[in-house]
Amino acid sequence: MSARDDVLARVRAALGPTTAARSTSSGRLGDPADPLDPVPRAYRERGDLAPGAPEAVDVLVDRLVDYRAHVHVAGTPAEVATIVGDLLAAAGSVVVPPGLDAAWLGALGAGTAVVPDARDDPRTPDELDRVDAVVTAARVAIADTGTIVLDGEPDQGRRAITLVPDLHVCVVRTDQVVETVPEAVRLLAAHPERPQTWISGPSATSDIELSRVEGVHGPRTLHVILAPPR
Repeated sequence: MSARDDVLARVRAALGPTTAARSTSSGRLGDPADPLDPVPRAYRERGDLAPGAPEAVDVLVDRLVDYRAHVHVAGTPAEVATIVGDLLAAAGSVVVPPGLDAAWLGALGAGTAVVPDARDDPRTPDELDRVDAVVTAARVAIADTGTIVLDGEPDQGRRAITLVPDLHVCVVRTDQVVETVPEAVRLLAAHPERPQTWISGPSATSDIELSRVEGVHGPRTLHVILAPPR
């Protein structure tokens, strides 16, 4: 049995015999007049840790570090600005989304140009390629997988601004940390129309001779600042 056959067999088994029979006989999964049987949801829908629990944050940090992201902890909102300023001390320019907390940029040096980007006034790919860094917030972070999800809210901006610059500074509030993927998906499902970016460490691939190369299709360097809840 090929890997493809094995995957499809598992899907058919999960959907149940009635659905599988309909798929085989009609070539499609169900009919509007004859809805499918409910799909059982036997997977774990939530973890044991509450959103923002210190234990969940610790797991997230462990996963992020394992993915070679750099993690910084800010005890107060003012410390977020200090850390951002330190991280971007050598940056000549930084692109920011329209809804970013302006206080986070309060410690930037005079030599760092702030480049605004908005959906109604977007920077071109060439302009973004000339920018050194980007600073954004986040929608949710998943401890189990070490994943940060952006969904295009004003404090996160367009997908392009986090895919082109070589350095991404992402501020995640500790109350945005959930334990499992299903918990994050439920939050994101409130706005299914928003474009999402799932980030698990800096961009990297090992496709060529299993040699890890970073910065292939996204930022080479990811800094995550864990900030206190609002």
